[in-house]
Amino acid sequence: MQKRAYLLIAVSGSLWGTIGIFVRELYGLGFSTLQIVTMRVFSAAVIMLLYLLFTKPELLKIRFRDSLYFVGTGILSIVFFNLCYFITIRETSIAIAVTLLYTAPAFVAILSRIIFRESLDAKKLFSLGLTLTGCAFVTGYLPELGNSPSITLPWLLTGLGAGFGYALYSIFGKVALKKYDTVTITAYTFFFASLALLPLVSFETSGEAFSTGSFWTYLIGLGFFPTVLAYLLYTKGLEEVESSRAAIVATVEPVVATFAGFFFFREIVSGWQLAGILFVLAGVVLIQERK
Repeated sequence: MQKRAYLLIAVSGSLWGTIGIFVRELYGLGFSTLQIVTMRVFSAAVIMLLYLLFTKPELLKIRFRDSLYFVGTGILSIVFFNLCYFITIRETSIAIAVTLLYTAPAFVAILSRIIFRESLDAKKLFSLGLTLTGCAFVTGYLPELGNSPSITLPWLLTGLGAGFGYALYSIFGKVALKKYDTVTITAYTFFFASLALLPLVSFETSGEAFSTGSFWTYLIGLGFFPTVLAYLLYTKGLEEVESSRAAIVATVEPVVATFAGFFFFREIVSGWQLAGILFVLAGVVLIQERK
């Protein structure tokens, strides 16, 4: 059973690694970052809520006062992280964006120290150092300090913002897990994110794109494969595998994302950037609680 669980988690990480493909294609159809984020969370919310309604309707019951949990996971985390992540994909490359996204475990360690008073031991500090060094390699700020980095400061900040926003999901989710099932948290996360975004975005000028088959292919693909299906497979895998080990297996995501950027968009990764990706992955593995 554990082998099957590890396989499910690896597949979910691989699916997350394909996000950049759908996002790039939707940018090509003329959609803005805000529109793409809105379409992703809304399509995921519809699929997740319908899935629970017909399979486990009891998991849709929540207390009104607990909505604050999902404001945190949905708006402060998912909306913010997706906006930053998709902007970084647009302005840099899929490999750089996903590597900066994987600073999330480092942010989790720091925030957990501040909020939950969790220890920040030598192993965690070392992994933080590996993560920062890896990001410096990937973005071009090291080792050639005399030359211009491969991305400018604004896009470095959006990349780190994606990692920070992603980390907030673990913080708010940790509190919500004391009362609710993982699937319930995921469904209401996308629901609250949709509530926040739908009033802010307009699709009046996008009517022509809606009439194309490629749009619906990319939209359904984005909402289902790297979103709903990935979360469901990951959740199923967690039934047999510890969360710390699952997080390590899921680090296949940046590897898949890097290959996707190369094969689909001919994005070139330099030797230093490849070393940086490996540094970040090593940092993610070391920061886990168990050996």
